[in-house]
Amino acid sequence: MSKFANKVAAITGAGSGIGRALALDLASRSCQLALCDIDEEGLKETAAEATGRGVRVTTHKVDVADRHAVHDWADQVVVDHGTVNFIFNNAGVAMGSTIEGMSYEDFEWLLNTNLWGVVYGTKAFLPHLKDSGDGHIINVSSIFGLAGVPTQGAYNAAKFAVRGFTECLRQELDMTRCGVSATSVHPGGVKTSIARSARMNSNIGDLGMDTQSSNEKFEKAFITSPEKAARSILRAVEKKQRRVLVGPDAYDYVWMVRLLPSRYQDVSRRFAKFAMR
Repeated sequence: MSKFANKVAAITGAGSGIGRALALDLASRSCQLALCDIDEEGLKETAAEATGRGVRVTTHKVDVADRHAVHDWADQVVVDHGTVNFIFNNAGVAMGSTIEGMSYEDFEWLLNTNLWGVVYGTKAFLPHLKDSGDGHIINVSSIFGLAGVPTQGAYNAAKFAVRGFTECLRQELDMTRCGVSATSVHPGGVKTSIARSARMNSNIGDLGMDTQSSNEKFEKAFITSPEKAARSILRAVEKKQRRVLVGPDAYDYVWMVRLLPSRYQDVSRRFAKFAMR
């Protein structure tokens, strides 16, 4: 029997990309689903396909940047399904900007989703996961939570924070032996729409980058399908791994940082300039 059979998984950002792939993979493993997204159309499409695989699916439009909305959703999941075993804090947004040129409003917009959304999801679901007796928190960071990259100051800040937050959480959960585990997920370039929907600031031109083509060039570096990413993540959850790297480029980044703890920044800077020519 699959570890996920007859369990309940909540997934944020389930309307597309990794979130949708996770939902469909879990549905094929007989896992009930509680899905949320701000994209109602995408959410309906995911739910329809997952329901077709023979599992119960509930959906809610939720902005993960809204603490009260996330807590209300977590409580409703338990009302709808009777319990919840997994929370996949997957929802995220992207932005390209220099730190100097970034507005505080843009910085807050990204952090509210990519960091606070994870914090809210974790704290809202944790009591319910404890009640289930077999819970797991899966927080999606990034390879940009392992290495700093030009134009990604806000994204780096959020994803580094998610990594530290989740690693601390996992240790506390292990110490209290509460029946809940946690995994930090670090995807490389996954073929989703996040680059196309990213906010791009014209100030990246100060670094020699073109705002018109940067998204397209960035997206070309995405080499892992959402389906492969989902399988890697679920395999890590089954094994209760503390960290999972998704995609070969994620391993490249890890080794670069290990071998060149500070000098990797020179490599990253040169690669960014080359890639954007």
